[in-house]
This record gives sequence, structure tokens and C-alpha cells, in this order.
Amino acid sequence: MSSPGSGRRMVSAYINPPSGEVIRRWCSEQFHDSRTAHRQSTITTSAGPTHVLALGDTHEPGPVVVVVPGTNMNTAALLPFLAELATRYRVIAVDIPGQPGLSAPQRPTRDRTDWYGRWLDEVLEQTVPDTAVLLGHSLGGAIALVCSSPRVGGRVLIAPAGLVRLAVPPRLLVATLAWLAAPSRDHTSSLLQAMTGPARTVAPHLVDWMTLVARYCRSTLAPAPLNPGVLERCRSAPCVVATGSHDIFLPPRRLEPAVHDLLGTELRVLPSCGHLALDDDPAGVVELVDDLTGRL
Repeated sequence: MSSPGSGRRMVSAYINPPSGEVIRRWCSEQFHDSRTAHRQSTITTSAGPTHVLALGDTHEPGPVVVVVPGTNMNTAALLPFLAELATRYRVIAVDIPGQPGLSAPQRPTRDRTDWYGRWLDEVLEQTVPDTAVLLGHSLGGAIALVCSSPRVGGRVLIAPAGLVRLAVPPRLLVATLAWLAAPSRDHTSSLLQAMTGPARTVAPHLVDWMTLVARYCRSTLAPAPLNPGVLERCRSAPCVVATGSHDIFLPPRRLEPAVHDLLGTELRVLPSCGHLALDDDPAGVVELVDDLTGRL
């Protein structure tokens, strides 16, 4: 396999090497303290070493659900959702290279989407023996859309990037700038509350995590909308697309026309959820997976 930086200008997810150590230590502590049975491994890909988390009964019939997190998220931050999903499915979850977590820290400065698509193809080749259902959130949704592996039997996309540009209302911009300029639990809580359903409470571990991200990491913007030809190819496999009724980045009115026109399916709306639907309503997201797997 080619080296992670082959022919590309790369940048680290961390502001310096000690910052990466802080992030890796937090992730490792989450796994050490977790009461959910899991298996960790590292595989080699063209994007660098990739952290893989396996959960659930390996003898469970049916497809493996492969979870691809969103921007600034990883397997450690998603443990509560992954634990719920693993009560029904064999689960593989990955840390995206170039995002904070336990995978390689380097990412390209441009043209990342195709790079990530090839990376996920390689991940499936090494971890999934037969059929996979890709569950992608936000950035992970865009990566799931560009993945062309023949192992993909279907996709569940939660507030996926790659279909339309994300909305950034003024109140979100103000909260984001405060979070980045002066990292604190209060600023993090304000930002996450804007991304959470109004009747939901932000999980304390997410406040801890995103405060570390602001202090030690270089965040990324959402990818631009994908080429329509790529999205047309995705119609060959069943797809369920959903967003929260209160998603601040991708509200239903913004996402629905693109889902219908580009993917040929209807948008599902998760009541009372914001952008962080995997934390707002994990059971509701698992039901969407149930719906998808019932068609395979």
C-alpha cells in the first residue's frame, strides 16, 4: 500500500505531538472504563494505521454494521451508541484517519473525500467477511456514500454530509468561535446544546471530549457536495437517510429535496433530535438499521 502522504500535502489532526498523546490517553481511558464487551485492533491501510473496534456477538447472523463517525468524533466518544447497536448486531466501528482518535493523525489538505472512500474500501476488505451495512454520521455519511466496495449491502446515513452544504446560522457561528477561542466546559456545553434536540441533555462525556478537541486539535470543515455521478451509483444498494427534526446543520427542509432527487429515497425525520442524533436517540437510529436490514 502507498504511504499516507503519497503525492499529497498532509496535515495532522493535532496542534503538536503532545496534544495527540492527550487525545489518545482520553480514548484509552474510555475503553478501559467501559462495561461493554469489545475488541480493539489496528489494521494497516493506505491512509495509515486504523483503529478498529468490534462489538456484539460474532456468531450473530446477518450483515455486519460498520459505523463511520462524524467530524471530531470517534469510537471512544460513541461508545454509548455502539453499545446499544451491539445488542442487536455485529458491529465494527472505526476511527477515521486524520480525525482525533486512535487512528493515524495525518489527513490531506484537499481532495479528502476520494481518499477516504478508498480507505473505507480497504477497511471493509480487511474486517468484513461478507456483507456490510454502512452507518455513517455527518462526515461519515459522505465517506459511506463514496465507498464503492462490493461488500456494501446498504447504507444508513444520519445527517450525512456530501449532499448539500451545511447551514451555519449566526448563533452557531458565535458558539463555535467562542468554543475555539477560549476552550472551556461552559463554551463546549453551549455549542453542543445548539447541536442537540431542545428536550435533550448533552452527555457529560461529550462535553469533556469536545473541550479537549478545542484545546488540542485542528477541526475540519464539512466536505462539499459530492459529484452526482457518485450519488447515482449509490442507488444500487438500499439506503435509509435521516436527520433530526432540530438538526441545526441539516434541517429536514434543507436536506429533503437532495435526498429525494439525488438518492431516490424519502428522508426520515427523527423527532426531537438535533445533529447529534446518535446521542439524542440511539434507539431511534437502531430502528432505522432494523428497517434497512429487513430489506436485505
